[in-house]
Amino acid sequence: MKKKKRIDELLVERELAEDVEKAKRSVMAGMVYSGEERIDKPGSLLPVETPLRIKDKRLKYVGRGGYKLEKALQCFLVNVSGKVFMDVGSSTGGFTDCALKNGAKKCYAIDVGYNQLDWKLRNDPRVIPMERTNFRHVTPDILHDGLPEVVSIDVSFISLKHIFPVLATLLPKKNDIIALIKPQFEAFRDQVGEKGIVRDPAIHLEVLEKVVKYAADASFTLVDLTYSPIKGTEGNIEFLAHFRWKNEGTPKEVILQEVVRDAQQALIQ
Repeated sequence: MKKKKRIDELLVERELAEDVEKAKRSVMAGMVYSGEERIDKPGSLLPVETPLRIKDKRLKYVGRGGYKLEKALQCFLVNVSGKVFMDVGSSTGGFTDCALKNGAKKCYAIDVGYNQLDWKLRNDPRVIPMERTNFRHVTPDILHDGLPEVVSIDVSFISLKHIFPVLATLLPKKNDIIALIKPQFEAFRDQVGEKGIVRDPAIHLEVLEKVVKYAADASFTLVDLTYSPIKGTEGNIEFLAHFRWKNEGTPKEVILQEVVRDAQQALIQ
């Protein structure tokens, strides 16, 4: 019987990744191939002699979130160059890294967790780490490098319903919010399936409608919407939304059902 190992371990052994964590990120970003077959599960057990390659050996960002923000900036035509950026739910810093690579002047990296932010970002003078910080308790007076001009949101285990009202106290006029909408944290408990996955497109639509209302209740309006280019870590389809203050800019005619349909076609195989 052929000996098998986890793909993330094989990538490290072959020096295709610096460590197991970065190997996992490469796999989940859809960058790892055996021949022409893409392997997208970090826990996959493969024969030790399986040929492997990484389509782009160097990860562009320190975390998968960078690819999500990259799509949002391109799709929504949001410019972060020279601006103060706020990354709510920064984790390892994928969104922060993407913002900096697109010219952000400063970046608040806010997370309730501790010691997750990538070491490179932690030591970047443009980054203001705010660890062990519950965003619901953030006030303007503790933002010593200025109020944010662009905000990204990537939070887990909390609804965006609790985030928008805080943003309304922090965000100056004529600025942008990019929110990652995670159905598993917005849907009702009985709508979430095994392993925390929401598969029903009808529930996706319901979630989007709720989040748009949460934003409106805090005086923000939906400008544009798309789906995330990669799934969440458990395999959930996620959505990217662009919000601005009400009566600012010209919102696109966003048909939520069409975005849900497009996401299903692109990400469900």
